[in-house]
Amino acid sequence: FFQDAIAEYSKRLSRYCKLEIIQVADEKTPDGASEAVETQIKEKEGERILSNIKDGSFVVALAINGNMLDSEKLGVEGKGHLVFVIGGSLGLSNQVLGRADYKLSFSKMTFPHQLMRVILLEQIYRSYRIIQGEPYHK
Repeated sequence: FFQDAIAEYSKRLSRYCKLEIIQVADEKTPDGASEAVETQIKEKEGERILSNIKDGSFVVALAINGNMLDSEKLGVEGKGHLVFVIGGSLGLSNQVLGRADYKLSFSKMTFPHQLMRVILLEQIYRSYRIIQGEPYHK
């Protein structure tokens, strides 16, 4: 059902922007992994993520400690190539967070990746509707 929702919002967004969803492989995290092992895992995932970000892109990292915005302030307009990054189950590496131009938080809670993708796409769609002065339910 997440895939259906992602497909629906991707279709809706095609009216406003060129959307590309790139998913990189997760590293397996062994049970009881040490902090050092978790850091190595995040760094490997981070390298994969960064290899898919073009120079000059405006990068928004989804991070629990990021800034919270309301829908009206998300403002996806005015950026040439906008990249949203959702981290793996351990979060984002320091390198990815360092590359981010903006850190965005939807909540202090943790969400499954596919659900977060749906929430993010819905908010981007809502933002475009608001920018265009088009109606959108509240």
